[in-house]
Amino acid sequence: MKIVTQNAVVCFRNGGNAKFSNTEVVTENGVSKMYLFGNLIATLERNVGGVMKITNAGWRSNTTKERLNGLPNVSIQQKKGDWYLNGALWNGQLKQV
Repeated sequence: MKIVTQNAVVCFRNGGNAKFSNTEVVTENGVSKMYLFGNLIATLERNVGGVMKITNAGWRSNTTKERLNGLPNVSIQQKKGDWYLNGALWNGQLKQV
């Protein structure tokens, strides 16, 4: 896992605010949001029991996959161009994990 991913994930999970290269974490009103190149790819809603949602924001890039794979309970693999989230085919749309 890349250092940028590690730092961003720690900040995201701890409810911080920071920018790491192309990745930014913003926390407001109990909700942490992770952005990659300005695209929202993950949210963590602490005020509703820690609900986490992810999306690839329409980008099937290795960097998007790297950042999302750094999050807890997220395992994205790619086979023949298709993305699989925790073993199930995933179209990249917003999903709770």
